[in-house]
Amino acid sequence: MGKLRAAILLSFRSKLLLPVLLIMAALVAAITWVVTDRVTAQAEADARRTLDTADAVFKKSQEIRANNLLNRFRGRRGEPRYKATFQTRHAETVRQFLFQEINFEQGVDVMTFTVDDGDMLAAATRSGLNLPLGDFQTDGDSAISEALAGREHVDTIIVGDRLMDVVAIPVMGVGDDLLGALAIGSEVGDHVAQELSAQTKCEVVFIAHGKIAGSSLSTLTVQSQGGALAALAAQLIHNQSQGDLTRVELGSTPYFARLGHFQSAPGRGDISYLVLNSCEVPLQTLRQTRSAIFLVSVIGILLGGVVVWYFVRRVVEPLERLRDSVEAVGRGDLSARVEVSTHDECGDLAIVFNRMVGNLQASRLELEQALEKLRTTQSQLVQSEKLSGIGEFVAGVAHELNNPLTTVMGFSEMLHKSCTDERERKKLDLVHKSAKRCHKIVQNLLSFARQRPPERKAVDVNRLLQASAEFLEYQMRTSNVKVQFDCAPGLPTTHADPHQLQQVFINLMNNARQAIEAHQPSGVIRVSTALDDGVIRIVFHDSGPGISRENLSKIFNPFFTTKEVGKGTGLGLSLCYGIVREHGGQIEVASELGDGAKFTIELPANGAHVAAEIDTKFIRPAEEVAFGNGRRVLIIDDEEGILEMLGELLKSLGFEVDSAKDGETGLQRTVGNRYEAVFCDWKMPGISGQQVYEHLRHEQPAVADRMIFVTGDVANEQTRSFLESENRPFVAKPFTIRDLRETLRGVLSRN
Repeated sequence: MGKLRAAILLSFRSKLLLPVLLIMAALVAAITWVVTDRVTAQAEADARRTLDTADAVFKKSQEIRANNLLNRFRGRRGEPRYKATFQTRHAETVRQFLFQEINFEQGVDVMTFTVDDGDMLAAATRSGLNLPLGDFQTDGDSAISEALAGREHVDTIIVGDRLMDVVAIPVMGVGDDLLGALAIGSEVGDHVAQELSAQTKCEVVFIAHGKIAGSSLSTLTVQSQGGALAALAAQLIHNQSQGDLTRVELGSTPYFARLGHFQSAPGRGDISYLVLNSCEVPLQTLRQTRSAIFLVSVIGILLGGVVVWYFVRRVVEPLERLRDSVEAVGRGDLSARVEVSTHDECGDLAIVFNRMVGNLQASRLELEQALEKLRTTQSQLVQSEKLSGIGEFVAGVAHELNNPLTTVMGFSEMLHKSCTDERERKKLDLVHKSAKRCHKIVQNLLSFARQRPPERKAVDVNRLLQASAEFLEYQMRTSNVKVQFDCAPGLPTTHADPHQLQQVFINLMNNARQAIEAHQPSGVIRVSTALDDGVIRIVFHDSGPGISRENLSKIFNPFFTTKEVGKGTGLGLSLCYGIVREHGGQIEVASELGDGAKFTIELPANGAHVAAEIDTKFIRPAEEVAFGNGRRVLIIDDEEGILEMLGELLKSLGFEVDSAKDGETGLQRTVGNRYEAVFCDWKMPGISGQQVYEHLRHEQPAVADRMIFVTGDVANEQTRSFLESENRPFVAKPFTIRDLRETLRGVLSRN
């Protein structure tokens, strides 16, 4: 017996079923209480809203009635017939006029005209209306007095046992003289209450001096309950309960009642009204709802117990199987699955669990692949950072090489000019050409290594291809790879960024070189250009091993590479593709294994053609007569070789030369000396060339205007921007004697 009891108490079914039945019973009681409270509160809230609306509608309708009367008679009082009638001050004439107006105007029950001394001259009432006019004049005295003072006034008064709205309007004569006051009365009685009841679906009772002055209730109800309603109004007035709801029964019908005061008669306790809203329907609904809730609840508890028992049994078994599978997954066994034995929520849960485990397996595989890709990308980024650092280092080294190259080129050209031995002249010619070659390599390094913002301009494709090949000349020669050009002469320019296009050309030629070098001892890269229907076509065809067909469709994808790990980032061709497409062009690849790869680039052509460029060699400049004529020049440079070379050159041209090894010394030399020209290096330790110029521009503008910059950093965007904005002449290191002479002549011609 004890075991059975323990089993019942510990059983999941018992633990679930008993609380469910208790909760359902408590829920029924709570629902009954909540429904009763909510229905009652809702009925009271609905009644309050309805009564508030009815009260507002009544006040608004009373205001509209008064405004209608004011608007109708405000305009008429200025009519000639009104003025002519009232100016006669003949009582009978005025009375007849008022009587006609009453019968003509709807909603007007009485009219009086009071002269400016306060005496009523004439009065008239609607036919059949038994109204003491003296009482109307007395009770409406407040409104009439306001009108005699020149102000319109609206009031609600009691005349006998009638409730009336009164509108008093001042009447002006010729010259705006006050003739008197016109008072118009409109009864507030049963018809008004019935109109309001029709609009608001509420009953309305008007009370004056403790008696019913008008009502929308039936005559029988008024006769039987009139005293009770008047007493209720008096009690609410005494308790100052305006706006509060009060339960009242008229016969067998329950109502919510609310007391209100006329807006045109504030503070008057003898004039009020009651608005009644029936609550019989909500109370009847509440009783029916309680009975229905009780019956449905009993049936629901019985059926609920049976259903809970059934579904508990269906839930327990799948949950146990799910528990076993979750434990297996928790141990790391992602092959565990739950058998789907039903097509309900438990079956859906099993399906979702199996799908989740499958997703976990796929996610683990993707995570492992992503981790491996992350490692690869990290190594590629490290390599890219190294390349970036190397580029900055190369740019710095290339800039430093410009200084000794300037000295070598300058002295070699000077010696070549003065030498008479033909064998020595050939040697000097070779030195000069070698220096120029170094200069071109330096310029290519600076151009390729320096980062620039995109700059679109007219580009000569043939010349850019030649410059790109020169940049790779050493690598091509050491890899036994020849670059052969077949470029169409007079090819039009294209609107492009030359640095970005050069990056594309270098990438394609370097890729071809690497492919040839990895598979054969030597090879050829053929580069050809042609113009076809407004399109410049550039073809790179190498003699390498070619690209397999399955790799052709992926060749432009980012991070795709066929090279060994660590020897390529897989970004080069992707960047080439993006650059060409940004320039409005197309890039395609075709290849067969064993026949090399052929990359074709198509770019839109401009209209202008480029003339064929003449390949100039080192030509000895013609002898020129010295033009210095003893004029003084100043050289400021921290490089001793450049100081000496420039000094010798300028002395040979007939100038007197002063020199300074830094900017501070140079500025001191300009004080008290007149120089026809000042050569100043751009970059120097201490005071830079730009700072020397800024100082001279403020202190000695004439000297600053004769300043020539000597710089090896014209590719720098900041340097070029300054020189262009200041319109300053300069010679770029390394320079020829002709470059220096022409620049100097230009400065001297300004003086």
